[in-house]
Amino acid sequence: MSEQLLENAYTCINLEKNDWVLHVNLDRPQSRNAMSLVMVKELSEVFTALESDLSIRAVVLRGEGGHFCAGGDIKDMASARSEVARAAAAKSETDPYYELNKQFGELIVQMNRIPQVVITILEGAVLGGGFGLACVSDVAIASSTAKFGLPETSLGIPPAQIAPFVVKRIGLTQARRLALLGARFGGEESVQLGISHFYAEDDQAIERLLGQTLDQVKNCAPEANAVTKQLILKAAENEAETLIDDAAKAFSKAVQGSEGVAGTMAFVQKKPAPWAL
Repeated sequence: MSEQLLENAYTCINLEKNDWVLHVNLDRPQSRNAMSLVMVKELSEVFTALESDLSIRAVVLRGEGGHFCAGGDIKDMASARSEVARAAAAKSETDPYYELNKQFGELIVQMNRIPQVVITILEGAVLGGGFGLACVSDVAIASSTAKFGLPETSLGIPPAQIAPFVVKRIGLTQARRLALLGARFGGEESVQLGISHFYAEDDQAIERLLGQTLDQVKNCAPEANAVTKQLILKAAENEAETLIDDAAKAFSKAVQGSEGVAGTMAFVQKKPAPWAL
């Protein structure tokens, strides 16, 4: 792996290479590692480098500060709202919400397809987009602190880009329940649903399970793993990639609608959304 990549001054992630394992830590603990556009771009740069580098055999994705990822950054949506106003004034056809959501969709497709074994350590908030990242990992270890959920509909928006991957991970019936109720649940239930593979009671158990998983990865040839992963994904293929545009359009429409405006404003103001009263 390029040493230059490891030396880059990232602002939202940090990297640590340990032989053939790359540890990628989401590093915005002040926002529970909510995924900003900058974080999306930084992760995409790393995943692009990994696409052709089998010297890295496993990627461990984790969040700093006791949380995995609380989903998309609401502040980015507020910024996009200002850009929408500017675009309208300039009579531009650019749709900032569409572009914001599409870039995350492209990232999750990219993460899903990198040839390495992707292991997620799921602690604290595993919400929205973070839930989506968990659903495209090859091995997921859930902590006793993990709180999973798809809160998008409570904010007046759809889980646009992650919905196809959630359905693939846990099936249509459970995906409908979780998405339409905005249900929250813990690590043990995430294993029962098939989101996570292992449940860890404490930090020591996380490290033990991670070590065991990496030992098993080490026993598998990297090129064989890469080809096998590609074949498995092809076997399960449907139109997820073709849904990126439609999902981004649906997201943009919803976030600019009355529910999207009210829901995101309520979140920023730390008040209940109107429909939650």
